[in-house]
Amino acid sequence: MKKGRKTAQPLTRRQLVAAAGAAASLPIAASPVLATQPSGAAERSLRVEEMSLTSMRVSERTAWMFVHLRTNRGLAGLGECSVGNRRELPALNDAFEAARGRPPFDIEAYRSAGRARAATGSLFEATAFSAIEQALWDLVGKAVDAPVHQLTGGLLRQSLPAYANINRVTRERTPAAFAANARAAVEEGFTAIKAAPFDGFPALDAPASEVAASADLGVACVEAIRSAVGPDVDILIDCHSFFDVDLAIEIAGRLEPQDLAWYEEPVAPTDVAATKAIERGIEQRMAGGEFLFGIEGFGPLSREQAVDVIMPDVKHCGGLHEARKIAAVAELDGVAVSPHNPSGPIATAASAQLCAGLANFEILEMQWGEATWRGDLVEPPERFENGSIAVPEGPGLGVELNQAVVRQHA
Repeated sequence: MKKGRKTAQPLTRRQLVAAAGAAASLPIAASPVLATQPSGAAERSLRVEEMSLTSMRVSERTAWMFVHLRTNRGLAGLGECSVGNRRELPALNDAFEAARGRPPFDIEAYRSAGRARAATGSLFEATAFSAIEQALWDLVGKAVDAPVHQLTGGLLRQSLPAYANINRVTRERTPAAFAANARAAVEEGFTAIKAAPFDGFPALDAPASEVAASADLGVACVEAIRSAVGPDVDILIDCHSFFDVDLAIEIAGRLEPQDLAWYEEPVAPTDVAATKAIERGIEQRMAGGEFLFGIEGFGPLSREQAVDVIMPDVKHCGGLHEARKIAAVAELDGVAVSPHNPSGPIATAASAQLCAGLANFEILEMQWGEATWRGDLVEPPERFENGSIAVPEGPGLGVELNQAVVRQHA
């Protein structure tokens, strides 16, 4: 086995029996087969009627966007459609038309009506489609008074290990700045840290001295992170597809002494042959797929075992149902799932609902350090303790926006 973080161990027979017993104690409306069906006249009469958007400035690099769906009976559902520092997403209007007038329970009908547009390759179309799908699940869970994980098979774990992504908060791209933020995240209890120290890498046809200097800086940043956090903290490095096969293998070799948990997207994950060549040529585990859409996007990576870990993002991959299908395909091929999630607390809650029931789940991403008020943006408050997040237990996604905090930062 390659070095780095190991895939979570399969559940023991005792744990599986316990999980089955817990599922058996649920009310019939929360069973995996029946929960997404309306059980009364009020539920059968629900129709999605309105959509609105809340956008918030978080930092110079980040904005959060949350979509609200409202029904004819006043029920409201949430989804997240954050994309970088954008505060508008016109593609939501077309995606909403696939849900307008339908019962929120008709998620497959929504997917059938809107998926072709979402799968065209446009990140904005995929994100809009995914956000409304999240909000539909939130509505369904609220309608039957059950968290989403109970509607999709129940949970295997109540707490999820998480890693702190320190990249956006590290404004000075120096070894000292990366080291300081990594140390601070570990002091908060995180046992895994991610950074992208090669951001700003020059084009590969730039002067060789410029490429070499950028490679040296990135390696020095990783070395500084390891020195700051010690040998027992996992370090995950995202290369944001700046390399080719040869350079990726060379830099991975230079990073071997830092014992990375994974080496992420040194080339575009759509180039499966190149990704597989790198995976075969290095000691570190490989991860990738953060902006891919659907099982058609992730399937080749899993089938070819070009990566050890796939990273579907509920904001971009097609939503919660599609993410479960992606994870199931990966499970067949022995590939772990660690959702991409440099996101706000609504996408984090949706990701937690997803990960709670995935047999091949490994670890969840958390965007660390950008906003001191982040945890209080939702009710109940989002809290990471000892590097983990509890799976929300409330109906739907399990959280609501705290409007007082929204007003302060919108």
